[in-house]
Amino acid sequence: MIPAEFAYHRPESLEDAVRLFADLGEDTFAVAGGHSLIPMMKLRLAFPQHLIDLRRIDGLRGIRVDGRDLAIGAMTTQQDLLASPELAQHCPIIPETAAQIGDPQIRSVGTIGGNVANGDPGNDMPALMQCLDAAFVVQGPNGPRTVAAREFYEGPYTTLREPDELLTEVRIALPPAGHGYAYEKLKRKVGDYAIAAAAVVLTMDAGVCRSAAVALTNVADVPLLVPEAAAALEGTSVDAAAIEAAAQACVAIAEPAADGRGPQDYRKRMAGVMATRALQRARQRAAG
Repeated sequence: MIPAEFAYHRPESLEDAVRLFADLGEDTFAVAGGHSLIPMMKLRLAFPQHLIDLRRIDGLRGIRVDGRDLAIGAMTTQQDLLASPELAQHCPIIPETAAQIGDPQIRSVGTIGGNVANGDPGNDMPALMQCLDAAFVVQGPNGPRTVAAREFYEGPYTTLREPDELLTEVRIALPPAGHGYAYEKLKRKVGDYAIAAAAVVLTMDAGVCRSAAVALTNVADVPLLVPEAAAALEGTSVDAAAIEAAAQACVAIAEPAADGRGPQDYRKRMAGVMATRALQRARQRAAG
């Protein structure tokens, strides 16, 4: 289908973009790569009166180490994440996840900000950002504010970002050297949303898990952080029994829809399978 009529704006600066959002009202949408918004517009599920294209705002793109944090501009593409030496050194689960999004054409224009900002439960980065305990910087007429990724998602396509705010940056505390990590994704074909996916980050000390985080993609209306899975792992050697307990916690919390990706029971079980695989790989990486 063809989208409904809209006015198109292409600001040159963040200040101009924020001003446009404030002036134009609630029926104003930002577009970055467009892979979530444009299909919704074509299906007449989204009806922006005004579309603000952010691609000319250079200050929203880039990756840097800022003190003890990684700072990633919202317009940084998935391909930028894959090519980043900073991420390869400090937080390799981010490029590992980016490599599983779409295909090379999508990754060349799709952005991390677009992936996390609109609350699409099928997107891969939101669960990963919860697993990493990331923070999102959003900016509106009253200036910037920071929202924890673990609090950001309220429902499908519903977040704590106000209608007149733009997500400008993702900030992540540098994981400790030698941490274990993995993102496991089951999908029907290249470029598809996950049937189920799991992100894992853990640290080991003298063979004992000192901290862990597990999160799930596309098995509920929002990305799911699974604190019960982390509790089952911490203080253990991440042995088979601990991994099984963590996987069962993932199955218990999952509430996927029955759709073309499979019936509900199957997708719940696959949440546990993806968590098991991710935990096994993360443990191996943490062990060196």
